[in-house]
Amino acid sequence: MRYGMLASVNPTNFMEWMIFLTRKYANLFWQGTWLTLYVAVVGTILGFLLGYLVGIIEDIKLHKEDSVIKKVLVRILKLISIIYVEMFRDTPMIVQAMVIFFGLRQSNVEIGVVTAGILVTVLNTGAYMSETVRAGIKSIDAGQREGALALGMSPMLAMFAVVLPQAFKNIIPEMANTFLTNLKMTSVLNVIGVSELFMTAKTVGGNYYKYFESYLIIAVIYFVLCFLFNRIFLLIERKLSLKSDYVLAVEYMDNQ
Repeated sequence: MRYGMLASVNPTNFMEWMIFLTRKYANLFWQGTWLTLYVAVVGTILGFLLGYLVGIIEDIKLHKEDSVIKKVLVRILKLISIIYVEMFRDTPMIVQAMVIFFGLRQSNVEIGVVTAGILVTVLNTGAYMSETVRAGIKSIDAGQREGALALGMSPMLAMFAVVLPQAFKNIIPEMANTFLTNLKMTSVLNVIGVSELFMTAKTVGGNYYKYFESYLIIAVIYFVLCFLFNRIFLLIERKLSLKSDYVLAVEYMDNQ
């Protein structure tokens, strides 16, 4: 039997069903793949920025000469960051999605499912990346910051001009790993109606009651996406590893 004729005949085995479903619902699978990538990319980038902000807050040092207002403000920010990180690191992402989406809807805040999915991904990523950012900052030799201060830079300028650029380079591999995790974890967002790959497979499988074949199709898609991105990130990591001052933030965390 020719596979080109499958659209007009009844498939007889799981391989023919996979080809049949792929051909008939190609647009749905493509839309699900695109939405999965969109949520993962946007969520990872914004979550990384949030993690950077939280990591900087956690790294702020207080001195005796600081004003009372600064000490109170910094301690409040540190307390908020600690609560935020612990809440999102210690609860499942699927539960976070349900609480955030239905919680906002119950509070009369109209939010789309895709926006809610990105928000959940951002908050979850930010909580995990904050610890990596903090470790990345601490992995930079203290002499770098001291030298910048000796040159007349303010602590804030020293952080943004000297420490953070080096820390950013060090935590790129962990950021890549987080992106690959988010790419797969978007599947839990189907519980709030995000039409990503998992939701697509559930919909397609339900049309013919061929869930195994449908889920196998998206398993192949996930594998291809993660394999390709992983090779890209490994190539970037090799280029960065040629620099003598390259230290993985995760290695620093493991040595503590």
